[in-house]
Amino acid sequence: MRKSTLLGRSALLRAVLAGALVTSSLAPPSLAFAFQQEEATAPALAQTGGDLIGYGSIHHPTIGRDGMVVSQSKIASKIGADILAKGGNAVDAAVAVGIAETLTLPRAGNLGGGGYMLVYDAASKKTVAIEYYGQAPLAVKPDFLLNDKGRVDGEKVQSFKGVTVPGTVAGLYEAHKRFGKLPWADLVQPAIDLALNGLVMSDDEADALSKRKTAMSKDPNGALKVFFKPDGSPYGPGEVYKNPDLAWTLQQIQARGADGFYKGPVADKLVAGIKAGGGIISLKDLASYKANVLEPIWSDYRGYKIAYMPPTSAASSVAEAMNILEHFPMDKLGAGNVATMHVIAEALKIVTVDRRYSGGGPQWKTPAKGIASKAFAQERAKLISMDKSLDSKSLPGLDPHPYESPDTTHYSIADKDGNVVSNTYTLTASFGAHVVAPGTGFLLNNSLGNFDWNPKPTSLGNKIEPGKRAQSTISPIIVFKDDKPWVATGTPGGGTIIGTMVQVLVNLIDYKLNMAEAAQRPRIYQAGVDGPLQIEESIPEDLVAGLEAKGHKVERSQIIGSTQSIMIGPDGKTFYGAADTRRPDSAAIGVKQY
Repeated sequence: MRKSTLLGRSALLRAVLAGALVTSSLAPPSLAFAFQQEEATAPALAQTGGDLIGYGSIHHPTIGRDGMVVSQSKIASKIGADILAKGGNAVDAAVAVGIAETLTLPRAGNLGGGGYMLVYDAASKKTVAIEYYGQAPLAVKPDFLLNDKGRVDGEKVQSFKGVTVPGTVAGLYEAHKRFGKLPWADLVQPAIDLALNGLVMSDDEADALSKRKTAMSKDPNGALKVFFKPDGSPYGPGEVYKNPDLAWTLQQIQARGADGFYKGPVADKLVAGIKAGGGIISLKDLASYKANVLEPIWSDYRGYKIAYMPPTSAASSVAEAMNILEHFPMDKLGAGNVATMHVIAEALKIVTVDRRYSGGGPQWKTPAKGIASKAFAQERAKLISMDKSLDSKSLPGLDPHPYESPDTTHYSIADKDGNVVSNTYTLTASFGAHVVAPGTGFLLNNSLGNFDWNPKPTSLGNKIEPGKRAQSTISPIIVFKDDKPWVATGTPGGGTIIGTMVQVLVNLIDYKLNMAEAAQRPRIYQAGVDGPLQIEESIPEDLVAGLEAKGHKVERSQIIGSTQSIMIGPDGKTFYGAADTRRPDSAAIGVKQY
């Protein structure tokens, strides 16, 4: 039956092509000339991300001028674009988007979590990394999240006990203090207005919240009360949702900056709520939290300079993977085939082994420059065979020290003056710990579970310690072309983040795809060294046999990642935004769109 169907389709295709040829031969000369012109100009357009009318791409970016915001929340993207239109810069818009997503995307957008931001400042022509990830409470003990069998207790992680000291407000405030242009209060106001006047629930957000009722019911005076109706029923699509508690919290932050969160009434309510739920965060933990301003980890790929987040981010692992792939002719191997997927999967296995040297500060110093070095990658690339797949027995470790020289959300922003922000922040799990300190209106993270709680830690640098920040796979990126920002990108996805970033960069640089096409191409994820090679549903089944022949254990996956990206055109004034459609409600919005 299937064979006859395919034969029928082939016959139909031949008929269509024949008709197309006849139609083409009868076309007026002017029309034929137009087709020729279109084909001639398409490649040049494709390299800038602006292949809008050429037929070489099935996905096209959103073109904007005077600035661009791309995020997983179209409401937040619009708020950010409005800030740019009012004279704000990329950092101003980043603050407004980050705060607004606490309301518009509560599964990941947050005040109660943490993250990582890269900022390119056009005036100084310097790139700065701001690390504001969650920090372990000072009172934490090595057995705090363990059960009576010495294993991590999932119920404890998904509770007030699993909360780290939130870093988002400190991170956003630090970025604004250094680079902001508009008054801080103006950037917080849009979210306050939304919280007081009401947010119209989208289909996606209404569905996501309704599925979390059971989890949030464990916190009846906090999460359930804030995100569901008084009778406990969920909000439906099109219904108006208000959050006066969040508005109150935001007003404190608006008036006092970071101190409005880490000291005073908000801090008091946070500590009281966390301790009532069995958590151990103290007023001292909050008051002493600081965002870390650091130098990026720099590397390059085929001549493109790339800024990566430094530790506690594991973004140096993305750099390692790219440096390994540089030893293979990815452009000649071709996109989306067995050979390409094999090489990427093998590189990700090596990266997984080497991540054991990544960890959290200040107690552990990750050899990030060694991991991201060309010399280290050269040695690791020698392990890859095009004929067979690596496993834990055939993949030895290598100390990088001698080489020293699933729900998160990302947004990218670029302004007309050349400033760029690439920011990824998270509650760790989708909706974090599913808890809200009464009176505050926002969800808290469950990032304490990210540490290695094993009595004999398998990670060298991620064991739980008081005041320590956990390592994370979060990897916002800025790519430079001719020493100017060219692409800002990042993704959620937990362990899949590293592989997603690798594939987007390969699509852009090796295959010269436009930004939207690079984001939408099917993805793979290598789950550990001996785990399965997961492939998205859109990857054809006939490639599976080829991968299995090389020794890969292939299984189908849900969507992998959700990149929100901007490519900056050669003139520095035209922006190509690509909102990944793997997550609903995402949007690329330019200040000016025609």
